[in-house]
Amino acid sequence: MRSRSNSGVRLDGYARMVQQTILCHQNPVTGLLPASCDQKDAWVRDNVYSILAVWALGLAYRKNADRDEDKAKAYELEQSVVKLMRGLLQCMIRQVGKVEKFKYSQSTKDSLHAKYSTDTCATVVGDDQWGHLQLDATSIYLLFLAQMTASGLHIIYSLDEVNFIQNLVFYIEAAYKTADYGMWERGDKTNQGISELNVSSVGMAKAALEALDELDLFGAKGGPQSVIHVLADEVQHCQSILHSMLPRASTSKEIDAGVLSVISYPAFAVEDTQLVEITKQEIIEKLQGRYGCCRFLRDGYKTPREDPSRLYYEPAELKLFENIECEWPLFWTYFILDGIFSGNTEQVQEYRDALESILIKGKHGVHLLPELYSVPADKVNEEYKNPHSVNRVPLGKLPHLWGQSLYILGCLLAEGFLAPGEIDPLNRRFSTVPKPDVVVQVSILAETDEIKAILKKHGLEVETVADVYPIRVQPARILSHIYARLGRNKRMCLSGRPYRHMGVLGTSKLYDIRKNIFAFTPQFIDQQQFYLALDNRMIVEMLKTDLSYLCSRWRMTGRPTITFPVSHTMLDENGAGLDPAVLATLRKLQDGYFGGARTQTGKLADFLTTSCQTDLSFMDTGPEGKLCEDEYDGISIQHCIELEMEDSMHGFPCADDADICDEVADYLDQLLESTTPKPHFSATAHRGGLTRFRTAVYNTRDIISLVSKAKELNVQNAQLYLPTKLFQASQPSLHLLDSAEQHLRPDVKIPTIHAEMHLPKDSSGNVDFRSLVDHLRDSCSLQEQADILYILYTMKGADWDTEIYGNPGVTVQELLTELYSKVGATRQWALIRYISGILKKKVEALDEACTDLLSHQKQLTVGLPPEPREKTISAPLPYEKLIKLIDEASEQNISVSILTQEIMVYLAMYMRMQPSLFTEMFRLRIGLIIQVMATELSHSLNCSAEEATESLMNLSPSDLKNLLHHILSGKEFGVERSVRSVDSAVSPAISIHEFGAVGATKTERAGISKLKSEMKQLDKRRQSLASVRKSYNFQSLDTDFISQSSLTPGVSVSSGGDFLPLGHAEDNSSRRGQWHRRRRLDGALNRVPVGFYQKVWKILQKCHGLSVEGFVLPSSTTREMTPGEIKFSVHVESVLNRVPQPEYRQLLVEAILVLTMLADIDIYSIGGIIHVEKIVHMANDLFFYDQKALGADDKMLEKDPTTGICNLLYDSAPSGRFGSMTYLSKSVATYVQEFLPSSGCSMQ
Repeated sequence: MRSRSNSGVRLDGYARMVQQTILCHQNPVTGLLPASCDQKDAWVRDNVYSILAVWALGLAYRKNADRDEDKAKAYELEQSVVKLMRGLLQCMIRQVGKVEKFKYSQSTKDSLHAKYSTDTCATVVGDDQWGHLQLDATSIYLLFLAQMTASGLHIIYSLDEVNFIQNLVFYIEAAYKTADYGMWERGDKTNQGISELNVSSVGMAKAALEALDELDLFGAKGGPQSVIHVLADEVQHCQSILHSMLPRASTSKEIDAGVLSVISYPAFAVEDTQLVEITKQEIIEKLQGRYGCCRFLRDGYKTPREDPSRLYYEPAELKLFENIECEWPLFWTYFILDGIFSGNTEQVQEYRDALESILIKGKHGVHLLPELYSVPADKVNEEYKNPHSVNRVPLGKLPHLWGQSLYILGCLLAEGFLAPGEIDPLNRRFSTVPKPDVVVQVSILAETDEIKAILKKHGLEVETVADVYPIRVQPARILSHIYARLGRNKRMCLSGRPYRHMGVLGTSKLYDIRKNIFAFTPQFIDQQQFYLALDNRMIVEMLKTDLSYLCSRWRMTGRPTITFPVSHTMLDENGAGLDPAVLATLRKLQDGYFGGARTQTGKLADFLTTSCQTDLSFMDTGPEGKLCEDEYDGISIQHCIELEMEDSMHGFPCADDADICDEVADYLDQLLESTTPKPHFSATAHRGGLTRFRTAVYNTRDIISLVSKAKELNVQNAQLYLPTKLFQASQPSLHLLDSAEQHLRPDVKIPTIHAEMHLPKDSSGNVDFRSLVDHLRDSCSLQEQADILYILYTMKGADWDTEIYGNPGVTVQELLTELYSKVGATRQWALIRYISGILKKKVEALDEACTDLLSHQKQLTVGLPPEPREKTISAPLPYEKLIKLIDEASEQNISVSILTQEIMVYLAMYMRMQPSLFTEMFRLRIGLIIQVMATELSHSLNCSAEEATESLMNLSPSDLKNLLHHILSGKEFGVERSVRSVDSAVSPAISIHEFGAVGATKTERAGISKLKSEMKQLDKRRQSLASVRKSYNFQSLDTDFISQSSLTPGVSVSSGGDFLPLGHAEDNSSRRGQWHRRRRLDGALNRVPVGFYQKVWKILQKCHGLSVEGFVLPSSTTREMTPGEIKFSVHVESVLNRVPQPEYRQLLVEAILVLTMLADIDIYSIGGIIHVEKIVHMANDLFFYDQKALGADDKMLEKDPTTGICNLLYDSAPSGRFGSMTYLSKSVATYVQEFLPSSGCSMQ
């Protein structure tokens, strides 16, 4: 017999430790581990962490086997791991109904339980008796299921279990927008049962999703049916939230030591090395002590001041726990593992030494890691005054199985028994390694042969959909329907994935479906119901956004491939050439660089070898040509009806999803059949033409059936994707009179939308609808037609038969639809928006846009202030409820409602691509943003509020998005009428240009624009302005706060009303209005200086509160919240938002900023309740008297009638002798003079 090696002896020592501290507690029936001897329940998270040491020890024995007994020991340990993992699977699979419900509701009542009976796998408490919704617990189970499977363990035994795991993927994939109770089961740190979005859950879900993607749960013995599929876009949603939240842990926790599991082992969920380091340092600086780390600031768990008889804390009670939070040695084990994986041997040794000094020796000298160290009750005051000075005592579980397991794991790695790659076979540890540059492949397809010919004239060689056979091209909607079938299982009553829109990462792959290659067009091409797709520049913008997103977020093997169809809507007005914006885009794509992305154009067939491909085997047919799970229908539909589930994203009932999934299967069957080339026979092969006729009839019948199924699946523009030209013609026109005449008649004035109309009356005094229809038929004004149809729509309903030409069958809905198409062709955007609102055209991504903004910790308000007109959205809403809320806040103004929806979509686009635009903004007030847009146009175009509103409504979607970006960016910009001639039927075009640091455009600074050419441009502009007529007048937005006394920086108005470029202004008046405008913009956007909220927290420590227009922010707020909490920032913001005027709000912010300078002065108090508005008015009075003394007249010192503040003060720069900060500083010093030290400098 061979002698035992030294490494074998040491391994045996760890085996004894594992046996005595962990495996001795494992239940022989279920395999589960109780939390401790006193707490017999099995927590999911604790069980997974606790078994890691057993798994690692098994791997170490297998690797370092001296003899056969070691291999047997390895197998025994591995089976203990399998038993526990399968025990947890049994616990969760018994709650399969909850998984099914939760996919649609994301409700805390429908979640899997957090803990189970160790003996029976049954639940131990009710749904509402515990904070069960802990997505990080489910995610960590899935993460290690993937890692252990990859290491060679066989945990999943059947396809039913595979389907259940696939549905668990759907359970966690919405973690980025789901508020839960987090890894400490408390949610909000007040422990009052308030769920919140937690970094620990989002990060662990991201890691689990990435680990499971394309993983075969049967290991080397599996096949296509046992592979798990994950949508990459859901992973990237999680990634975005992590980057927006860290180093914060949640709304109520500015930092949490549990985040270590996300930024390092086991999740490695954050790809930004700098962000990882910042978060780690925050934890060390704010949470680390002599015995470990606190979980989070003001954590009262097991502190001497905690009242064990109460489950919840009072908000003001949290201050009592400051500086005495318990310290957990557990987190030092994370630092050890982090040092091992990052190669930092000094960090490993430092924390191993620190940990060794606080471990407790148990029986037989085994080192035990306690749950936590607490301050002794008699030393609380001493510790509070001098943190980390008191010796603490161990409390809680001994050993703490979770911490004990990670301690043993760290020892095995640190001593070389295992390499990091052996417990991380899926290579999660390389997440921060820089990724290579992405080249996006773009295949341009023409809708028709005619468009193909047009593109060829411009030197662009492209294919049609028919040309790319055998590759099939389909819309993104079909891919959504296909994925809705993934994970369906009849016997377990699992309906598959809820229908959701596909992101660009999903549509940029090629798919193998039923042995055929499919490509899918991007989602934005699919949005035909809303009018954004009518603006070709908007199509280009969305393509640019998608390309940029792909370059920054693509992580898969192979290159992304975008299939971009050029349709007839992308042609110019004559239909003979391409829209200039589209043509320029296609040429840039061919050049190889567009929108910050490297691109390569070519044929789809040429990209097959370099593209990322996914095999969707779950759509394969069985032996009889049926889908493998077609038996699903009989039981599942009724089951789902009983559950009354609804898709939280789009409101699709589960039963309908089941039906649609079968419809999409039939659709694919017919599509593959009809697009496969048939052999051609010679004419002599048939007796006569009857057979050919019958064949044609059958083919036509198949095509009609295929088109019908496409419509059932809501496929827009079906002729682009289907092999037929039979249905390309539009529906017959209803012959509403064209508005061409009005373009030729300058005297035709279009009435105002919502204008009072003199409705014809019958003999009884009621509205004569027949006369109204006659008037509709004779009207040549599109605007008037829209107004009449709106009246008919509201008073008679969409399905009322107008009998407009004497024949029945022409409904109001049909007439509105045709009118929408007509104004869409003329690009009259105000009318398009108006009719779109009447028709209630669905903004398909609206609820997703709202959810994206909310999940980035931004609240939304719709409608204009003050409350209750301005309504706050703080949690995701279903589409119908969201629309209803917007309509209410818009006070039934159709144009404002539709504009609100549009801006919400744009905000989400910018949040996705440029989150830095929203720094220090926690509430996005869409009503005020619309108001500021109108104000900008009013000042810049020197027009009335009503005309500015009209111009705003007539902006194209791309121009409106551009204007929003300039407002969000905080940079100086100018708005002026375009120098080009404009059709009189459309509102004058708007040109937006950015100014540099000195107020001039880049071309002006470079000296490129010569005076002569500028004068020519000015002459053209005068001609253009003279030719512009007002086309539409809309009900004005609430513009009470639009001041006509200010002009946009960088633009001056001559006496004739013409705009002069900066540098040709007659005097410095071009600067007038710059600071007033800046304050208005910042106030509307809630933009504050960096660190503002932390300074407010400090000043609240020295007074009883801040009063803003009667609303008090009490100092007691600081007893609950810490300076860096999002919760505190939102609370301060909500008080400031009581002020409806944005420029006045911003002046109050400046006053508070001056006030916060006193926070650093060594004084105990600066008074009771400080009235901030009083400070501002004192500063205003000082400013007024100074200006009066200098000879300013009454007109110059005109005051805002609403606030009483001088408009000139609003327009003063912060610095300088007459700057706003100078006067605010004087008024603050006067206000708090009695509290300042006598030795301080006196104000001059």
